Amino acid sequence: MTNQASNEARVLPLRPQPADRPAPPQRRAPAPRPAVIPPGRGSTAPAPREPLWRDLVGEVLRNERLTQERTLKDVADAARISMPYLSEVERGRKEASSEVLAAAAHALGLSLGDLLARAHGELVRITSRHTAAGRGVSASPHSSRASHTSHGGLCLAA
Repeated sequence: MTNQASNEARVLPLRPQPADRPAPPQRRAPAPRPAVIPPGRGSTAPAPREPLWRDLVGEVLRNERLTQERTLKDVADAARISMPYLSEVERGRKEASSEVLAAAAHALGLSLGDLLARAHGELVRITSRHTAAGRGVSASPHSSRASHTSHGGLCLAA
């Protein structure tokens, strides 16, 4: 007899296996990931997922193109971008470089700053709606508590 321990990890099932099914082969289980609960939220509902930047930028590009009643091919040709690539950028499937975004924006008559400002506005609109809904605050601009959102004290008035 030897006293050397095996290098194999021993896995004990948490639930007993039915007699008619054989136990699965033993493998090393991955380390469990800790649950992340945002501040101010209970464990009852998962936090809404913030949109990705590429989704917002793509949505702005597509909305502007459709507003101008232009085809994907027309804008892609004007921007000197392949049509399939521009389509993937609009759908948020590709993370476009600043050069590609500037070319697409210019083809639509926008500056890169205009494109980014519109995407930022969309992000603020979406996230403030989720934040207000999570706190039971109306997202209406006429609400007395709508100005108390968590945007670092930034307030714009027209």
